[in-house]
Amino acid sequence: MTATAGRRDPRIVIVGAGMAGIAVAHVLKQNGFGDFTILEKGSDVGGVWHWNRYPGLRCDVPSYGYQFAFAPKPDWSHIWATGDEIQRYHHDLVDALQLRSHLRLNCEVTAAEFTGSRWRITTADGDEIDADFVVTATGVLHHPAIPDIPGLDSFSGPVVHTARWTGIETSGKRVGVIGTGSTGVQVFSALQPDASHITHFARTPQWVMWMPMRLRQPRIVGRLLRRLPRQDKTVRLSQRVGSDYLVDLVIRPTWRRRAAQRYGWMCLRALVRDKDLRAKLTPDYQPFCKRQVLSGDYYRRISRPNASFVNEPIAEITATGLRTTDGIHHDLDAIVLATGFQAHNYMRPMLVRGRDGVSINDAWAKGPRAWGMTAIPGFPNLFMVLGPNSPTGSISLQHVAELTARYITAWLNRFRDGDISTVEVTEEATSRFADDVAEAMVPTVWNTGCNSWYFADDSHIDLWPFDRKRLNRMLSQPSDDDYILTR
Repeated sequence: MTATAGRRDPRIVIVGAGMAGIAVAHVLKQNGFGDFTILEKGSDVGGVWHWNRYPGLRCDVPSYGYQFAFAPKPDWSHIWATGDEIQRYHHDLVDALQLRSHLRLNCEVTAAEFTGSRWRITTADGDEIDADFVVTATGVLHHPAIPDIPGLDSFSGPVVHTARWTGIETSGKRVGVIGTGSTGVQVFSALQPDASHITHFARTPQWVMWMPMRLRQPRIVGRLLRRLPRQDKTVRLSQRVGSDYLVDLVIRPTWRRRAAQRYGWMCLRALVRDKDLRAKLTPDYQPFCKRQVLSGDYYRRISRPNASFVNEPIAEITATGLRTTDGIHHDLDAIVLATGFQAHNYMRPMLVRGRDGVSINDAWAKGPRAWGMTAIPGFPNLFMVLGPNSPTGSISLQHVAELTARYITAWLNRFRDGDISTVEVTEEATSRFADDVAEAMVPTVWNTGCNSWYFADDSHIDLWPFDRKRLNRMLSQPSDDDYILTR
């Protein structure tokens, strides 16, 4: 830490160089903070878009809304961008924002400990870094979830998780895809045309709403957007309109929700003509209860002669395939695990110890919790971006990340001005927020009777059940009443 004219420049460590980490770094630099380092365990930036490279990967949010307002990209190639294009956007953005000098790639953080006044961060290669503040931007969909299926290690062919794709050969092969979220639908649809046979294994089917996901963005659209005098305002307007619509669908049982759900029924009925297959593909829960799946070709591809849908539970995996609980053995040459992520790990498995040595695992023994998605009792001068209760699927995450970064920066300004030395949210404020979340969750579509990755281990729904106005109000200005401050 350096001091100039009574001011202290905090030493800041950002953990993670995905979308959230880039947002934090940009806001810090924009506000005159220069002593920060971004530690990223991967070989490139981009987070989920770096780790996921499976065939068919595409964002399920329209491209123009899936970007930073401070870094608009008018010339997306598709209305729904591919994973490669989104990854390039983040890679190029680090250079455009002049953040490369602050970045350390291939640098995994294994531990962070609060020593009484500062944090000590330990990396996998043994380095120790001291910092006044730690900001964890480690993401949500990061750590692959490997299913506990007996015999998984005995399979003689390749087994690959979509989040760690290795380019296995599937053309002319008998392929099994396990998992029916957006990833399962995308990778199945991409592999089906060239497979000799492909089987989609699912415990429960998903509602799949038809959208023209491969639709290219007309070049004239890009040229018109580029000429707008304030593209940032256009992006923010796009995000606000999209968020307001989606929030209305999921948190309130309005006519809009009913109309959108009806569209899900219509897609299934119109696009799957085989009655037996349609019955297998019909979920027993409301559309939007799980994260909604969008596709322009899944129902057509699952109906092909070389495709099968199996919703019998998997009993075991053998050397040559897998056996379902009805006793049928399915011969396979390759298995693709589209089984999602350990979505509620957040910064774990990092060993994080806060005040008085309390570990994050002990603090979250009853499930992950944080005030406003960002502050954790017992962990001074540590903030999260897109932490517990982040609005996955309802409000623009780019907006949330930037808003949270500005909230954190307000505390950093007070540290720099000498007003505070440590800041820690109170247990009372965090419990009050958790109670508000639980009450607001009751009428949401996520609470209508499905099992999804939105549920944390203690069975609470780990999402944001409020509208955008509540989000902006909570993170607009820190309140001293909710924090323990040392000066």
